[in-house]
Amino acid sequence: MNQNDTPRVTKSSRDHGELRRRFESWLREQLGHDANPVITSFEAPESNGMSSETILVSAVWDSPDGRGDHDLVVRIAPPSDSMPVFSRYDLSLQYDVMALVGERTDVPIPRLLWNEPSPEPLGAPFFVMGRSIGDVPPDLMPYTFGSWVSEATDSDRERMERTTVDVLTKVAAIADPQVSVPSLAPEPDDGRSALRCHVDAARAWLDWSVGDEASPLLDRCFEWLESNWPSDEGETVLSWGDARIGNIMYRDFEPVAVLDWEMAALGPRELDLAWLIFLHRFFDDIAVQMGLQAMPDFLRRDRMESLYEELSGHCPQNMDWYLMYSAVRHGIVFTRISRRMAHFGDQEMPEDPDDAILHRAALEAMVEGTYWS
Repeated sequence: MNQNDTPRVTKSSRDHGELRRRFESWLREQLGHDANPVITSFEAPESNGMSSETILVSAVWDSPDGRGDHDLVVRIAPPSDSMPVFSRYDLSLQYDVMALVGERTDVPIPRLLWNEPSPEPLGAPFFVMGRSIGDVPPDLMPYTFGSWVSEATDSDRERMERTTVDVLTKVAAIADPQVSVPSLAPEPDDGRSALRCHVDAARAWLDWSVGDEASPLLDRCFEWLESNWPSDEGETVLSWGDARIGNIMYRDFEPVAVLDWEMAALGPRELDLAWLIFLHRFFDDIAVQMGLQAMPDFLRRDRMESLYEELSGHCPQNMDWYLMYSAVRHGIVFTRISRRMAHFGDQEMPEDPDDAILHRAALEAMVEGTYWS
């Protein structure tokens, strides 16, 4: 496989020329007409995901300090006709969680500028951040394939691991996050635990993703989760949700910006740690399947569990369960993406819907209890 073999993915139906004009008008309202803002660059990166749309904006405007350049990032909820990955996009929740993390920890969060919950200015809610400078481990081609991560020294990667896990422990250490961000708590309060709410929401997400169809493999996995439910769910904390190195910008192998909080929720500490471990293993499995050099010692499960305990004082529990749950949630992403690509004519749906899950073999091995051995 090379980059030219990857399927085309339709991401947005928006007219970016019109979007630019409307954003410049909105920016003028925020800054005041005397600021005379002018957009000099308005770009949707090719690396954009299929959830919220990211726009990189460069602008100049007047301030008491003189006319200056400003580099911005605009995160916009997807248009209704884009067949988005998630059924609901609460950008205000993301903004509020990022603000909370920035205020209560030293986790590096991009500078938050404005939150616009109204769909009127751009056709969907959005928020605006300052742009951070650093390197992000690539997803395409994956960072396991000859990237700055795979080519780094062992000591650099060890520093990267430690500082990344440190981010997870600091996010989880925020006391009573639902008090500062009430929308984190599920409504109504029906007595379910945070983990129960999290899994129920994932099950609903799967049902929404497949519609009238089914995913027999993911159905089996949910049955496994129910049959092996943790006897002690542990403390409820703030979960970043999409806790992986591909959502962190690094400089000198240390985080300078922690990004993509759209999956933030309440739940046990193990949610983020398991997601970090499994998402690397997912990319590493791809390398192995392609006969390429893998990175089996990077973000390795046993070392990450020990490192988490060292940095937080909490010994991770029931990790087989949480790793299965991570793989299941990642499987839901693929079920939705495959149907989305088929809808836009980018790729045909496979005859067996479970073949759309790139880590099908890993999930089947997890159900059998052989994967981590």
